[in-house]
Amino acid sequence: MDIILLIGVASAALALGIILSVFVMRKSLLGKSANILREAEDKAEVIRKEKLLQAKEKFLQLKTEHEQQISERNQNMLQAENRVKQKEQALSKRMEEEQRKQRELDIIRTNLSQQLEIVNKKQEELEKASRQHVEKLEAIAGLTAYEAKEQLVEVLRDEAKADAAIIVNDILEEARMTANQKARKVVLETIQRTAVEHAVENSVSVFHLESDEIKGRIIGREGRNIRTLEALTGIEIIVDDSPEAIILSGFDPVRREIARLSLHKLVTDGRIHPARIEEVVAKTRKQIEQEIIETGKRTCIDLGIHGLHAELIRMVGRMKYRSSYGQNLLQHSREVANLSAIMAAELGLNPKAAKRAGLLHDIGKVPDEEPELPHALLGMKLAEKYGEKPDVCNAIGAHHDEIEMTTLLSPIVQACDAISGARPGARREATEAYIQRLKDLESLAMSFNGVTKAFAIQAGRELRVMVESERITDAQSDEMSMQIADRIMNEMTYPGQVKITVIREKRSVAVAK
Repeated sequence: MDIILLIGVASAALALGIILSVFVMRKSLLGKSANILREAEDKAEVIRKEKLLQAKEKFLQLKTEHEQQISERNQNMLQAENRVKQKEQALSKRMEEEQRKQRELDIIRTNLSQQLEIVNKKQEELEKASRQHVEKLEAIAGLTAYEAKEQLVEVLRDEAKADAAIIVNDILEEARMTANQKARKVVLETIQRTAVEHAVENSVSVFHLESDEIKGRIIGREGRNIRTLEALTGIEIIVDDSPEAIILSGFDPVRREIARLSLHKLVTDGRIHPARIEEVVAKTRKQIEQEIIETGKRTCIDLGIHGLHAELIRMVGRMKYRSSYGQNLLQHSREVANLSAIMAAELGLNPKAAKRAGLLHDIGKVPDEEPELPHALLGMKLAEKYGEKPDVCNAIGAHHDEIEMTTLLSPIVQACDAISGARPGARREATEAYIQRLKDLESLAMSFNGVTKAFAIQAGRELRVMVESERITDAQSDEMSMQIADRIMNEMTYPGQVKITVIREKRSVAVAK
């Protein structure tokens, strides 16, 4: 019982100690919290005062800036008002000046109307006096005014024709001198800087053999080999008595080249039969097509032409196997391209576009199909189809005057085409066509009245016309030379140019006995 009592007393004492310690701890915590609260309040007061000070400073700064802006705005408004006042003053002065001028103009208009009335009256009096004068002249001369006018017009017309012929002749001579000098300079500088090789081709190729024994193997049993070769290449193969030679005849030089190379491979290999011929011709055709493309690419690289369509490159390569009047078409086109570029550079134009147009100007001669169109128009359509620029297309289509020239490149390409084709040795014509052209020139000149003789000389480059001195005057001979030139340009086809010289000679002959 005592133990229990002691335990209870001890528990009560322990509980009381705990309560006292808790009370002491609470009291100390309350003191600390009060200190912390006072410190926080002090800091808050300091911060509040700082922020209030900052706000006042910001307010003063904004107030200063606002007052400055208001001052500037007021100053701008004053300046604007001054400008408006100045404009109003200037406008009022201008209006006063306009009103003054209007009053002066009204005065001048009134004076002019008065003077016009006076002039009209005098005009009427003058016309009346003129009619009276004409009537007196008609009575004296015995002619009406219309008849006298007709006679005067006829006399003046004859005099004007003679004077006009002299003036035209002088102008043409002066223009010819200056134009010839400049043209010669440009053309000579262009030709001087261009050097080309020239090739002459025709429609027949000769294939040489080592011996005549091979002819029989080429013909084959019952002619099967030669018929197969002709059917595959489209070339006529002529085997005659020519020693150690076979003639390949055809209008298409590409086909002739395929036939020639195929024959060369067959003869070298020694196996000649229809199946082998088909295989060799197919391989040769593929090889030629590849060479055509390579030739076109190499030509474009040599000339510095870029961005050409693949089909146009192939057509350029096909020009290698085409000739025109005996002149190789690719060499001609390269020559025209170089001439055009140099001439365009001399004249201050774009030489690259001129070179491009010069190279492509004859692509209408080498199409895969043969439509019924002039080669210039066909070439223009092909160039348009494959994305060439309008100035290049116009130069291609207009180089033979099939269409109107719209750019400066067109006459350059036309002139360079004529230079390349008309120079001596560039082209050759059939003898019959050449002789016929000379006869046509002389016949055309003889069709004019007063012509006694006509001679085509210098391979048709000059036409000399003899006229009767009693029937044709000097002025009429000048006019006749121009008329003959116009008819030649309109009625005949000829390379280069033709010079017409009209000769009027008077011979006085007397015999002393």
